[in-house]
Amino acid sequence: MTRRLNQIQPTSLREAMKLCLDYARDKHNRSVERISDLMGLSSHWQIYKWLESGRLPSILIRPFELACGADFITRYLVHSSGKLAIDIPVGKTASIKDLNHLQADFSDAFGLLVRFYDQGESSEETVSALLTLMEHLGWHRVNIPKHEFPELDFRQPMK
Repeated sequence: MTRRLNQIQPTSLREAMKLCLDYARDKHNRSVERISDLMGLSSHWQIYKWLESGRLPSILIRPFELACGADFITRYLVHSSGKLAIDIPVGKTASIKDLNHLQADFSDAFGLLVRFYDQGESSEETVSALLTLMEHLGWHRVNIPKHEFPELDFRQPMK
């Protein structure tokens, strides 16, 4: 089973940084050099140094994620403290495609849960699928009350 890149839950800071770089390359065609430019760094080698050591200065987490277009580091930090992270809903109407993705996430998570208890499936993959499902359900839980009076969505992707 292939998992969508934005549904992978990182298990370490280093993996989260690598996922951000992979996402930037695959979805936005951004190289490490381009990410470095967007962050305002003098050298792209600094990013490689952080990736190797797994140490990214906390003040540069958001600029790094914004330059990559992904929030894997923030999600890792939230999940490692035992919390869930959901995007703040604005009250938009969910499309049939959104609901189909939710159903697919539920089916994937439930299938992995059954295989985990029955056949010893990977615990990391099972936990990742459950976290993704709970976050998506949490988004709908907050979005439904806002649906009657939707808010403006000011989040715009970086170009």
